[in-house]
Amino acid sequence: MDNDKIQVDILGLSPTPAPGGGGYALILKEIGGDRRLPIIIGSFEAQHIALELEGIKPPRPLTHDLIRNIIEQMGFSISHVYINELREGTFFAKIKLDVGSVDEIDSRPSDAIALALKFSVPIYVNEDVMNEVAFIPDKEGDDESVEDDIFKQPEVQEAYEKVADPFSRKLNKLQTDLKTAIDTEDYEKAASIR
Repeated sequence: MDNDKIQVDILGLSPTPAPGGGGYALILKEIGGDRRLPIIIGSFEAQHIALELEGIKPPRPLTHDLIRNIIEQMGFSISHVYINELREGTFFAKIKLDVGSVDEIDSRPSDAIALALKFSVPIYVNEDVMNEVAFIPDKEGDDESVEDDIFKQPEVQEAYEKVADPFSRKLNKLQTDLKTAIDTEDYEKAASIR
């Protein structure tokens, strides 16, 4: 495996603090290291990943089960998934099949990770992505679960800001600017921001 690929494991899922909710942070933990990487995913994808993590098998195949079944029926398997890029707050991933004639397949990280769980294969993250977004928690908690107040930790908030959707980033910046204007008693600016 390339030196620029860091193997990670799933630490847990946590609801995001975004207005209106609906999203989840999938927290990945560096294997053999302390860094954590939050990836914001939708509730549908979070549900699929949570079911797989809990070992719950639905009565009928869900989307990722269907994809696994198709890949296996064609006589293939997945060797690993790779979160290879972060561009404008959006993560990109690749799925590597065990077929020499097929290059890596472009994927959303949530789908790639769900398939990695289905196939029990490693998950890797590009070193540059880890350096840009990952954080090291202040205090060592229980690695088996993600704390409910994880977004109250400053290093997690900073990492979240880098990957939150543009609307959330702008809203968070406006809220910060409004608080600063009020704290400095610049009420004209506060009224303008509001």
